[in-house]
Amino acid sequence: MNKLFTIAKNTFIETLRQPVYAIIIVAALFLLFISPSLTMYTMSDDQKLLREIGLSTLFLTSLFISIFSASGAVAKEMENKTIMTVLTKPVQRPIFIIAKFFGVASAVVLAHYICTIALLMTIRHGVLETVNDPHDWTVIATTGIVVVAVFLLSAFFNYAYEWKFSSTAIVLTGIFATLGIVFLIFIDNKWQFNPKGNGINAVDIYGSVLLLLAAIIMVALAVALSSRFNIVVTLSCCIGIFLLGLVSDYAFGRFAETQLWAKIGRYLVPNLQIFWISDAIYEGSQVPVKYIVITASYALCYTTAILALAIALFQRRQIG
Repeated sequence: MNKLFTIAKNTFIETLRQPVYAIIIVAALFLLFISPSLTMYTMSDDQKLLREIGLSTLFLTSLFISIFSASGAVAKEMENKTIMTVLTKPVQRPIFIIAKFFGVASAVVLAHYICTIALLMTIRHGVLETVNDPHDWTVIATTGIVVVAVFLLSAFFNYAYEWKFSSTAIVLTGIFATLGIVFLIFIDNKWQFNPKGNGINAVDIYGSVLLLLAAIIMVALAVALSSRFNIVVTLSCCIGIFLLGLVSDYAFGRFAETQLWAKIGRYLVPNLQIFWISDAIYEGSQVPVKYIVITASYALCYTTAILALAIALFQRRQIG
């Protein structure tokens, strides 16, 4: 367990220090920031469209982070020859693969958590459908305080202790964003204590949890592929599986009863459509907890199977 924790912690820190990790998070936060301005042109469904665009941004952010980060988790170690040093400690190969998965998955969870808080703040502010609609200055002020505090503290730690600015800023953003969303849960747009009027919908939180489960599956797939292939092949395969997973019911489901290839494809390719709750948003229906549990069980079983395959592939991989 000590070896597993050490490798997972190092992988988590390395993932946070990757430039692409910070770039994707900043791009996602910017898209969430401008999304109210992009969704004000519908006739009557501005708020629903805002929620769907926000969840789509969250979905793509977590998936791209999981693919880019996990694809180099093992393949990059092989290219740099650092894996030879690790495996001669000795560290069992299954421990190495599982630790890499947990390290990247932790980084994906952190990024997903930060973007989820930004999404909830965006939905809380809402779309200004008319010129008479007031801004939610509680959200704007809270966001401004979080941004300024993160920037100043990250600059201070970088100057005083030579901590890497980007990774420090991401961790501090997670901390201050948590304090900000807790404040917004209890304070309404009139700066009054009103938990019932916080504008946070449980469906949006459930949707975020489901999308995180899909991202965890992609992390496992990327780790498994990177144990046998280089980064380019791993990225290409992950993107292809991701696109197939989005159209799984259309590509395989309608032929599964009559065609053997479709039945095999339906079991092998993860069905990412079950993690998307666009219909519940537009119909205004609730997402039952039972559905969350069933979907989480599916994600757990699929992730476990992929990790078992990754361990089997890596066991016979020639190193050095």
